[in-house]
Amino acid sequence: MAISLQKGQKIDLTKTNPGLTKVIVGLGWDTNKYDGGNDFDLDASAFMLGDGDKATSDKDFIFYGNLTSACGSVTHMGDNLTGEGDGDDEQIVIDLSKVPANIQKIAFTVTIYDYEARQQNFGQVSNAFIRIMDDATHQELIRYDLCEDFSIETALVVAELYRNNGEWKFCAVGSGFGGGLGALCANFGLNAG
Repeated sequence: MAISLQKGQKIDLTKTNPGLTKVIVGLGWDTNKYDGGNDFDLDASAFMLGDGDKATSDKDFIFYGNLTSACGSVTHMGDNLTGEGDGDDEQIVIDLSKVPANIQKIAFTVTIYDYEARQQNFGQVSNAFIRIMDDATHQELIRYDLCEDFSIETALVVAELYRNNGEWKFCAVGSGFGGGLGALCANFGLNAG
């Protein structure tokens, strides 16, 4: 039975699941009906962060344009252009045993592709969630359903995995940003241009 978290809650991942080395991070969402006429294309990404919660290079940004980290520990399973259907819309696989020692945190984000031209924001998105599954058994271990109503935000930091005393922990973040992917990249020390 998965543990369900609320915004801001933290929980041990590897300490409570001994031997866990590889996880699947599933992210999902639904879009509300609206009159804009454009499809929604939401994109899940992972930022591998070192000191000061900053990425050390562009290679630490894992997304539809860079599917695998340089070290091979983080792999994005591909872009879902519509988000239709039940279950995970996008997945990221992480081999915790291969994450380099200088990476202290992995932040999971969702952005809206081409939000300005399409006039879209997270106020038009519902039922967003993130879940952590054991890659070996596909058992859901942790789930965080984003319940807050976002209005003008175009990027979200959904959750983080972070190191603490040699173990990995999970934090339900649920923090919104204006400015889409560019603002998110700048927040993590990268230039999106």
